[in-house]
Amino acid sequence: MIFMCKWRKRHASTYENIENYLEQNHLVPIKYSHKEIKNMTEDYKEKLGEGGFGSVFKAKLRSGPSVAIKMLGKSKGNGQDFINEVATIGRIHHQNVVQLIGFCVSGSKRALVYEFMPNGSLDKLIFSRDGSIHLSYEKIYNISVGVARGIAYLHHGCEMQILHFDIKPHNILLDENFIPKISDFGLAKLYPINNSIVTMTAARGTIGYMAPELFYNNIGGISHKADVYSFGMLLMEMASKRKNLNLHVEHSSQLYFPLWIYNHIGEERDIDINDLTEEEKIIVKKMIIVALWCIQLKPSDRLSINRVVKMLEGDIEDLEIPPKPTLFPDEMGLEDQTTSSI
Repeated sequence: MIFMCKWRKRHASTYENIENYLEQNHLVPIKYSHKEIKNMTEDYKEKLGEGGFGSVFKAKLRSGPSVAIKMLGKSKGNGQDFINEVATIGRIHHQNVVQLIGFCVSGSKRALVYEFMPNGSLDKLIFSRDGSIHLSYEKIYNISVGVARGIAYLHHGCEMQILHFDIKPHNILLDENFIPKISDFGLAKLYPINNSIVTMTAARGTIGYMAPELFYNNIGGISHKADVYSFGMLLMEMASKRKNLNLHVEHSSQLYFPLWIYNHIGEERDIDINDLTEEEKIIVKKMIIVALWCIQLKPSDRLSINRVVKMLEGDIEDLEIPPKPTLFPDEMGLEDQTTSSI
């Protein structure tokens, strides 16, 4: 009985902390009751997706428009993941960042109400297995520019610098016109604009998109360049319409796409991706060159996101081929050496 009282008291204080934070910071989103959330989702009738955070359901506002409601699972760190998301996304508005409409804090129930994105997440489109969904390379290129502009806004367009730390295809949503919106700010961190290096107690992100400095502290500090690295990995997958690491390729040299494609571009060979027109080859080559600049091992060797936007929007003739990307700090001293076997 004493244990139950302590449990309730501790959890009640967690939700009070969330309430207090939202009230003190005068955040814009509308507050909904749990009953309203149930009504809007018609008792959680249509599930759009599920992840480590919880589940997403399609819903309707009383005024008519469709929305997506993310029901968060068990909270970590006093509801910090929930506060992160409301605090970062609740204060900003940009064409390429998903808009938070409202939230719900009711007992242990926490929900976030977003604008609805009819075309879902980018991963479903670029990794379509059955080929039923076709995105032209012109559209893919436009999406990539939109995502880069969204990140640039987060890094330089707000009163605080917002580092996302989880840029990946799954977190890029597409509206009815295929305009991309960055979503899922549960791992985001806010810093003063003039903070070039930030401190973190634990690595955050998704394996395959996480910047190397989150694992290796001898290559440079953690900064906005971590998002640039993640964007580079995303851009590479958009250009190739395949995962960067693919265990089902015919030749082992194609296993890790960024290294394989670097050798192709360095030797000025044609980009061998499906049946591309000459115009599409230029678009893909530009995206890949920019991506290679973004995924340099050392943060200092990567571009700023503003430079990324300019390079994507510029002419391919103005782009230089970057140094060959390396995967681990140990490789940096071995670049000029060759081995006959592994």
